[in-house]
Amino acid sequence: MRPEPKTPRVDEEERFLTRVAWAYHVEGMTQGEVAAKLGVTRLRVNRALAEARRIGLVRVSFNTAYAACAEVEAALVDRFDLTTAYVVPSASDPGDTQTIVGAALGNLLTEVLADPAVRLFGMSWGNTLNLATRFMAPLNRPDLEIVSVMGGLTRGSDLNSFEITTRLADLCNARHSYFTAPLYAGSRASRDTIMQLDVFVEVLEKIRSADALAIAAGDISDRSLLMRDALPGDVTQAELRALGAVGDILGVVIDADGRPLDHPVNERVIGVGLADLARVSNVILASGGAHKVPVLRAVLGLGHIDSFVTDEATAQAILGAP
Repeated sequence: MRPEPKTPRVDEEERFLTRVAWAYHVEGMTQGEVAAKLGVTRLRVNRALAEARRIGLVRVSFNTAYAACAEVEAALVDRFDLTTAYVVPSASDPGDTQTIVGAALGNLLTEVLADPAVRLFGMSWGNTLNLATRFMAPLNRPDLEIVSVMGGLTRGSDLNSFEITTRLADLCNARHSYFTAPLYAGSRASRDTIMQLDVFVEVLEKIRSADALAIAAGDISDRSLLMRDALPGDVTQAELRALGAVGDILGVVIDADGRPLDHPVNERVIGVGLADLARVSNVILASGGAHKVPVLRAVLGLGHIDSFVTDEATAQAILGAP
């Protein structure tokens, strides 16, 4: 048997991987330029870069607070079959969560509403959506129409659908229209009567044909605008919680599996239903906070959400749930 040579061997494959990785990552060459420099095909360069990462020869490090957010975004997209997840670092003070999520939504809406393909946009109401309008860049979209997608509060508030829809339309130099009805009717019969009126049939069809819309989700507590200011006087939070309610979306109270609660309040909602969301190509859900985790997970699990905006702590909690 021939003895092993005592001189060190040169690992030509690792040397090649190193030269490719150095030229691409350090010198900033394109894959085509690397291929020309080393006299190989672009396909071999592409495979070499992948192999260099696989064996740990090249390791990517992000020196930014958003690195962990990018990882969580990818996990959310994969788990809930989303088109987009927009996750921002959590605030040191949980009381600022709505503000930072609202700011993130404002940035996303600036991008979405700048797209000329979006001609009809639906806007819900709530504090997060209200804050989003404070962080949007002005646009010039006279061809765009903003429509409110929910019935409003019966008392004045800058969180109401009328005020938010108007503010968003002004920011975009766009037209706007209202859903001029309370969120809940006095009874199922009165709700059915209202929903059959021509004016409401028309606006509901308009909402269902929106190119995109933004909504929020509320929990079952006084922190929720809906529970605090819009819930019918003959319905209590306690009875909803006793039936397994975790929150609402578009005024529809749901349980932990996203199913509408078996309670008369859901028969009194004036507006579009959860199934109608499937007809909209980009449904944007924006919300955050530990108290929102159960309802957000339930809503995401329905499969109707395309874009989700939240903070990192909320996202991690959602992903950590079974």
